[in-house]
Amino acid sequence: MACTHPRLFYQARRRSSASGWHSQRRKIPASGLGHCLDQSALAAGGRIVKAHEKVVIIGTGQAGVEVAFGLRANGWQGEITLIGESADIPHHLPPLSKAYLAGAATAESLYLRTPEAYQAQNIHLLSGIRVDAINREAAQVQLADGQTLNYDRLVLATGGRPRTMPADCAPLAEADNFCYLRTLSDAERIRLQLVPGNRMVVIGSGYIGLEVAASAIKKGMQVTLLTIADRVLDRVTAPLVSSFYERLHRAAGVDIQVNTQIAGFEMSADKQHVRAVVCTDGRRFDTDLVVAGIGLVPNCELASAAGLQVDDGIIVNELMQTSDPAIMALGDCARFRSSIYNRWVRIESVPNALEQARKIAAILCGKACRSEAAPWFWSDQYDIGLKMVGLSDGYERIVIRGSMEQPDFSVFYLRSNRALAVDTVNRPVEFNLSKQIVTDQLLIDPALLADESVPLKEIIAAARAEPNYA
Repeated sequence: MACTHPRLFYQARRRSSASGWHSQRRKIPASGLGHCLDQSALAAGGRIVKAHEKVVIIGTGQAGVEVAFGLRANGWQGEITLIGESADIPHHLPPLSKAYLAGAATAESLYLRTPEAYQAQNIHLLSGIRVDAINREAAQVQLADGQTLNYDRLVLATGGRPRTMPADCAPLAEADNFCYLRTLSDAERIRLQLVPGNRMVVIGSGYIGLEVAASAIKKGMQVTLLTIADRVLDRVTAPLVSSFYERLHRAAGVDIQVNTQIAGFEMSADKQHVRAVVCTDGRRFDTDLVVAGIGLVPNCELASAAGLQVDDGIIVNELMQTSDPAIMALGDCARFRSSIYNRWVRIESVPNALEQARKIAAILCGKACRSEAAPWFWSDQYDIGLKMVGLSDGYERIVIRGSMEQPDFSVFYLRSNRALAVDTVNRPVEFNLSKQIVTDQLLIDPALLADESVPLKEIIAAARAEPNYA
């Protein structure tokens, strides 16, 4: 799963009949945030951690697990309970659409920690249990099995769920060959149906869709990719990068159909199997397997029902606190004001979730935490490594280093000669250097940037030497 995968919903989304979902600026009221700043956590040395304090973490994805182990690493002595609705042992998500589908990874190799590690760190892992409600007044969470847990600090790492097909064109839930991809169980269900020579239809042209298509091609399947957009990766990259990936996939054998809207599905007589995908223009695509990757919906229902401020994500301040200072949120479900971009963002990215988890662990233990870094993402398709840093929305010009005729280039998205984002293909060194450029918003000379004879390190050094560099 692209870390990755659709990487950002920093603005609310509106529907356009011409090109699907687009971003739209969302204003967040200032009220409800200022009062939740726990200034003691900012004081030198932080607050005094009481040994008896209990932390309850809802969510066993990478964000929740990292908070739990991060607390222990920072010296937290109190009780830690980690609750997850999934019965699976907490595992990495990014490999699901890549190595796991390709058969290059086992379920055990994806574990975030071994089962024994939770016991060794005295972390109470409750798997396969749903949290039904949060009682803020009593500082309790109500579990579906009837248990009630008290907390002193509550952390919401509830993540997100796949956006589903519209009700008027969705197949029956019982269809055995219609899949979304979010969990290990989802990936296993898909992997068992990757049969050489069989037909697959992928719906959606984001990272999930493209990675699944690449994995299926490697398995010898016939793959058709349908997207309502006019190009692949349209929400996250420039048209020239989209064109590169369209050429890559078409050369591998993927039949990409853009500007294509789904009307419905032709089912088998017993309604247990999708036989064909039907489009609004009358075309139909026979298939043995359908995988839909059309975005992510943040899991904010618990927070909303508890009266916390929610707006396309759970609203948090710079300390990751919600509108209730005893409750924090992070990862795919959290929306915060970026100090780099000076706007509200919600980022769907494993590295972002891990950074925020480490920040929460440090804050709760009264320790200093790192300042915000530019978010980064990655996607592996075939033998091509795409790594990206930053958010490209609002760029004014593009500067390319290298040649896009070969899988060896970087694309810099500039505004006022500062890089908002950088996409790199098979250039890990430039990717790592680009993190500095974007995070520090360095003023860059576009002419130097385009000149590959000038090392990127020298360009960075020159930018830092400028008198107006802060």
